[in-house]
Amino acid sequence: MELRKSKITFLGTGTSQGIPVIGSTHPVCLSSNPKDKRLRTSALVEYCGLDLLLDCGPDFRMQMLRENKSNVDAVLLTHEHNDHVGGLDDLRPINFIKGEDIPIYALPRVLNEIRTRYSYAFATIKYPGAPGFDTIEIDGAFKIKDNIIYPIQILHGELPILGYKIGELTYITDASHVSINVIESVSKTGILVINALRQEPHHSHFSLEQALEVVEKINPGIAFLTHISYNLGFHDEVQKDLPPNVFLAYDGLVVDF
Repeated sequence: MELRKSKITFLGTGTSQGIPVIGSTHPVCLSSNPKDKRLRTSALVEYCGLDLLLDCGPDFRMQMLRENKSNVDAVLLTHEHNDHVGGLDDLRPINFIKGEDIPIYALPRVLNEIRTRYSYAFATIKYPGAPGFDTIEIDGAFKIKDNIIYPIQILHGELPILGYKIGELTYITDASHVSINVIESVSKTGILVINALRQEPHHSHFSLEQALEVVEKINPGIAFLTHISYNLGFHDEVQKDLPPNVFLAYDGLVVDF
């Protein structure tokens, strides 16, 4: 059977509060351009017949309905902050469709947090309708149905978190530091996705300038910026000043790889 072409769908490209932010009168929050409206950062990667969800934030339900998607074969978590795990309960309909628990891959620390936060999903006697998760600790490269996924060790401030390399796609979000070893390991990747929070420096996220420096070092075929706040500026204005192979991602963008 011929496999589907690999692609990434950007379910959300915004920072922890999304854009617009409740109560904000910042011009970007008031923009009428759909590309300036951003849900919390997440992506669905279709790879070798698998539907891999990269993070599952509070907007997951709306994102899947918007994109007319109904399947997740596995969830790959970068870290435990709520804008990246707050939508896990909304995997329930997919549990019901598939009739099985959904594998969640993450660092041991992150899985411990998931087991605590969603304790009802792991109860010995669960109430009808509770979600079902199969938690799998990441300790190096791992396989999902014979497809190798490579975790990428990065820092989010002082918090160790993960990015992922899936075929020719390298996905990094919430990073504030990427080591030279990691840069070398993903050098010249086909597609790089990397966070760029705002113009000004931030203690736990790359600024635009810092993100572009990492892009230059990795030298991908093409790069997309994500996890964006309104302080980065209007989508169209920022895009005009980016290098030719660097693009601002936006919600609903689909890219083949």
